[in-house]
Amino acid sequence: MALIAPPLALYLHFPWCVRKCPYCDFNSHALKAELPQESYLEALLADLDAQPALIGDRPIVSLFLGGGTPSLFSPDAIGRLLEAIGKRLRIAGDAEITLEANPGTIERGRFGEYRAAGINRVSLGAQSFDPVMLERLGRIHSAAETRTAVAELRAAGLANFNIDLMYALPGQDLAGALADVRAAIELEPAHLSHYQLTMEPGTVFGGRPPPGLPDEDLSYEMQLSCQAELAAGGYAQYEISAYAREGAQCAHNLNYWNFGDYLGVGAGAHGKLSDGASGEVVRTVREREPRRYLARAHAVALQVTQVPKSDLPYEFMMNALRLRSGFERSQYEARTGLGFETISAAIRRLEGRGLLLAAGPEGKGWSPTEFGRRFLNDLIGEFLPVRPGA
Repeated sequence: MALIAPPLALYLHFPWCVRKCPYCDFNSHALKAELPQESYLEALLADLDAQPALIGDRPIVSLFLGGGTPSLFSPDAIGRLLEAIGKRLRIAGDAEITLEANPGTIERGRFGEYRAAGINRVSLGAQSFDPVMLERLGRIHSAAETRTAVAELRAAGLANFNIDLMYALPGQDLAGALADVRAAIELEPAHLSHYQLTMEPGTVFGGRPPPGLPDEDLSYEMQLSCQAELAAGGYAQYEISAYAREGAQCAHNLNYWNFGDYLGVGAGAHGKLSDGASGEVVRTVREREPRRYLARAHAVALQVTQVPKSDLPYEFMMNALRLRSGFERSQYEARTGLGFETISAAIRRLEGRGLLLAAGPEGKGWSPTEFGRRFLNDLIGEFLPVRPGA
């Protein structure tokens, strides 16, 4: 089978926050000195110039400025960065360009400037509307600031925005989880991300879990009840933790979940690129620590690793099976360059266990069942390669 180079996106990482949240396992660092705005912009562009030559003539279908807190950088800086990127890469005319922002780090009126700089979508890290929960999560903003940020987004003409929410928080009950969802729906975002708080290794919470965490049964009840509330509010679930109004699905994340390609630029950024000529898929990783990343601005450290073909079924499924719509056979073959026979036995086993259901045109696609979505890790694990000696 031939591997067909998929759509290409660009992720830009901004590693600084005002304060590091105790649950966060992203590459983010508390800002303890003046923000090195200009030197970091130079480093990002040097990083982009050092990327592997596997882009071809593909346009950039989406850009995502994530972190950390990209909104610590001024609208002027973001505008200059996007302009410089546009001189290096072909950005599609309808490209989705997302800026992550925390409500507590936005000055009144600045969203209009970010829009003028080229931003057309914003993702707000609200997490909760309960002041007690926000304090327990180590957040620096208030619910009032989230509402103010949404008002500013609308005033700036940025109706395409996402609200991030978490559930199963320390001391939270079902009523509290539902109250957060209802408060978010009242703000009428185009998109809503709703995900469970997890204790990630290497985080403060991972080493010392907070008291009062809901048990597994209560967490699942929260998930189901909040899903019903979101559906009633007009938000269709299209991925494990993503809900959108019609036409407002996140193009950038859909590219990830459909096993598309993406350039990863910035401290700690990861990328994935396909070579249609050789049939290879490579993953890239940038220097993680911001000071070392900046010190190598003109020779950015890059790790490039070829993904073994035996790993591609698992890597594909780890993304595609997060989607409610699942995947089609033709998509699997085009994105991995592998024949269907590499997964057919696993597909049959999973169908027999009630974890996968045939779907799509002529039954040549598969999506997780409700049971499969609940035990997604087990489902995806069926595609792990068998290692010698295992």
